[in-house]
Amino acid sequence: MVKSDKIRYIWAALRIGMGWLFLWAFLDKLFGLGFATKPEAGWLAGGSPTAGFLANATSGPLAGLYQSMAGNPVLDWLFMLGLVGLGVALVLGIGVQIAGYAGALFVLLLWSSRLPPANNPIMDEHIIYAFVLVGLAMVRAGQWVGLGRWWYKLVAKNLPWLQ
Repeated sequence: MVKSDKIRYIWAALRIGMGWLFLWAFLDKLFGLGFATKPEAGWLAGGSPTAGFLANATSGPLAGLYQSMAGNPVLDWLFMLGLVGLGVALVLGIGVQIAGYAGALFVLLLWSSRLPPANNPIMDEHIIYAFVLVGLAMVRAGQWVGLGRWWYKLVAKNLPWLQ
């Protein structure tokens, strides 16, 4: 039998890891750190965080829809706010329920932009991420190794949708 303390640490590690994925994507796109985003394409250098991917890397039945949104400044802001919001919430353990469900929707939208997935006709990492994010929300993983308990007492106790 597995002790529940061990399971809590696994959920906390998954939460922090998923948060770091979002936070790193935000930082790379903001500064153009040279990983997924070249320095000259960073948002602070005048680049669009959505233009390159949406214009050139989308495929499948929804490609036209996504390509029509490429480089839209409102979408750029929403995308970047989503990345940083999800990253900070998950790393710190605050608002994990809303971050988990919103993050699952976010990664499913990313999944739908490249159909079918390159290495498997249905499944790719975005689907796994969605399951992990929903799991984080369901077990309220912010209450372990983070600020989730403090967040609940101070902010979310009277606003359950912010848990």
